[in-house]
Amino acid sequence: MLPAAAVYRFPWEINSGAVQEGESVRTFGRLTCYQPEESRATLSAHHASKEHHVVVHTLFVEPFNPIIGAQYIVLGEIENTDEVGVMVRARVLSCVDGVNVALLQKAINEQRSFFSEREHKQIDAVQPAHVT
Repeated sequence: MLPAAAVYRFPWEINSGAVQEGESVRTFGRLTCYQPEESRATLSAHHASKEHHVVVHTLFVEPFNPIIGAQYIVLGEIENTDEVGVMVRARVLSCVDGVNVALLQKAINEQRSFFSEREHKQIDAVQPAHVT
């Protein structure tokens, strides 16, 4: 059986505790640090005048050619560690340098709205209407 589809999560959501351990996620950020000896990379993103960092375990995607300062999208599972706290164990790590981050954030929010609206319509369709 295939794992559940990964949901896009903003970097600030991952570190806020809104994501459970083992959950599949997709997120993005600018590569600010890569430590090959520890198979660890750090992605960062700005939100509300604050810099948010996501630690990525890169063992499953190595070797890769890191480009410090480039934008990346990562697909993986959330893992809690004693060393760094919340970390994404990457299954896919893709360089998407040149992507319009503001437009990506807008698209993620639109997708969330669509899925939420679709879910509410399905719930309303299942519940019988009461005639009074």
